[in-house]
Amino acid sequence: MKFTILVIDDEKNIRAGLAAALEMDGYEVMQASDGKEGLEIALHNEIDLVITDLRMPGVSGEEVLRRVTSEKPGVPVIVLTGHGTVETAVDAMRSGAYDFLTKPLNLDRLSLLVKRALQNRELVLQHRELEREVEGRKTFEHIIGKSPSMLKVFDVVKRVAATKASVLITGESGVGKELIANALHNLSPRSANPFIKVHCAALAESLLESELFGHEKGSFTGAVSRKRGRFELAHSGTIFLDEIGEIDQTVQIKILRVLQEKMFERVGGEETLEVDVRVIAATNRDLEKEIAEGRFREDLYYRLNVVRIHVPPLRDRKDDLPLMITAFIREFAEENGKKIEGIDPKARSALYAYDWPGNIRQLKNCIESAVVMSSGSIITLDDLPPSIRQGDETPLLHIPVGVTMAEAEKQVILQTLSTQNGNKSKTAEVLGIGRKTLHRKLSDYGVEKDGSLDLDENEGDA
Repeated sequence: MKFTILVIDDEKNIRAGLAAALEMDGYEVMQASDGKEGLEIALHNEIDLVITDLRMPGVSGEEVLRRVTSEKPGVPVIVLTGHGTVETAVDAMRSGAYDFLTKPLNLDRLSLLVKRALQNRELVLQHRELEREVEGRKTFEHIIGKSPSMLKVFDVVKRVAATKASVLITGESGVGKELIANALHNLSPRSANPFIKVHCAALAESLLESELFGHEKGSFTGAVSRKRGRFELAHSGTIFLDEIGEIDQTVQIKILRVLQEKMFERVGGEETLEVDVRVIAATNRDLEKEIAEGRFREDLYYRLNVVRIHVPPLRDRKDDLPLMITAFIREFAEENGKKIEGIDPKARSALYAYDWPGNIRQLKNCIESAVVMSSGSIITLDDLPPSIRQGDETPLLHIPVGVTMAEAEKQVILQTLSTQNGNKSKTAEVLGIGRKTLHRKLSDYGVEKDGSLDLDENEGDA
């Protein structure tokens, strides 16, 4: 990314000298001879940094600072001042200036200040870009993903949602199986009707049958009145049976009957009830193994498994991490009343390198903790939980069996780039490839366009 800097100074020699020095550092430079002209340029062009003298005839540097910080938030302003007006410069800092320099200027000090200011600017721009992408990719109500494996999941959901077929959602704990169930219901013709969720593992075996099918008054101790079950409440809608692998075989038989005949009786009841309900089930267990060991009915498995949707673990879909991190930062920043503009490269690298055994649930918890612990506008490595920081020391790359060579190569390149904090020179050296080759591949992946990694554009790439 090539940054554009605006230099405002009524002294021609200083203005021209600054412009020449900045252009030698690889920046685009625009010039203004007074505050009025400078404001006109700053407010009507894409400017990444403003360097302005404080003392100018007409519109002062203080007015430039005030207008830029209020009307172009996120654009840093460095003020220039003579030795006799340092106190004024300090006041400017309080008004939102990024920093100040005294004349005569130290160009090395200026170069360092500019680089730091633009690094912060780049973080802000990347965060905004990811926020826009999050908005554009909020597919199926809160499911965030653009990785190939998740795009396949979305495609299956869209094709299956309009049907009456039972769906079995599989995947590890914390991958978002319930969100997939929500999407199936919301995209179905039943979306205006009830969506009833049952977390089977959270209910004792003695209560589960009553919860699912209801009971009659006096059918057991404590049954003081008739109760409608979840299947009855879900009539004409959808029922989601989460962790279905946890239920015992007595209840399995009754669920099988509902799937086959659309009928059931309440516990202790004689009346047969008919129900029109679409069944979606989810499990983190290997049901085929459960069948082999006699804990799950094979006939129920086949009834549930008309369409199977497997949600991949987070470690196999790390392309989605940038979007998720941005979405969770925004969510928890708003929830905690904090202004978080982004995350620094080292912290991002640690998040990318970690394996996430707890999947999205663990990532969400991690980001919430980082937002709460952060003392500034940028989340740093020190804000992350210790287990994540330690994971950055020995990053590992997991490539699933069966992926194409092209996809494996992509994962190796992106992971290496993240562990090198976005430094393409070091990345190319570690991988043993030329910088032009690395640039071409990053361009093919769209990385340099979507801002998903911190790339140092000032390394002098050919």
